[in-house]
Amino acid sequence: MALENKLGITNSAELARQEEKISKQKALEMFDSGFLAGLEAGTFESLRLIHQKLFEDIYDFAGKIRTVNIAKGNFRFAPVMYLSVSLENIEKMPQKTFDEIVEKYVEMNVAHPFREGNGRATRIWLDLIFQKELGKAIDWGKIEKEDYLLAMERSPIRDIEIKHLLKNALTDKINSREIYMKGIDHSYYYEGYNTFKLI
Repeated sequence: MALENKLGITNSAELARQEEKISKQKALEMFDSGFLAGLEAGTFESLRLIHQKLFEDIYDFAGKIRTVNIAKGNFRFAPVMYLSVSLENIEKMPQKTFDEIVEKYVEMNVAHPFREGNGRATRIWLDLIFQKELGKAIDWGKIEKEDYLLAMERSPIRDIEIKHLLKNALTDKINSREIYMKGIDHSYYYEGYNTFKLI
């Protein structure tokens, strides 16, 4: 079953196709309009606004903190009852060094504040922090999908793998539209409509 959506689509594969198309267009609009430049790097409000812009034409929950507990495989994301406190604590985390930025990113992934679309929104959010603090961005095209997914899965316990992958993909091409768009390529970093479950 597809997530309830504004498009009236009931087939999950068709929803995935339309979501990819629309969210990519929205991401381009954010980049080209200068919207991202006006956001404060590293705050939850910035992440919320990114998520809202990406998915406002698709889901009613765009930019809204999830109200259900979710898991992927055997991994449970932050329980709803602790989610607001978790987000406040993540926002306070330092972000001056490469390690601090990645540690903040890992914690936001564990929080998974939205019902769907966390990966794409959070990768844009991560790049904003790198740009502000280090004058860098991630070239996601240099990271293999399976390596990334496995590293993110293990990152709450051992973050050395994700740090290694991201460090090797750093670029100073922070104004490149092409590099920016690789971070939200839904077909590459597939978040999966049948992989999340309610708990």
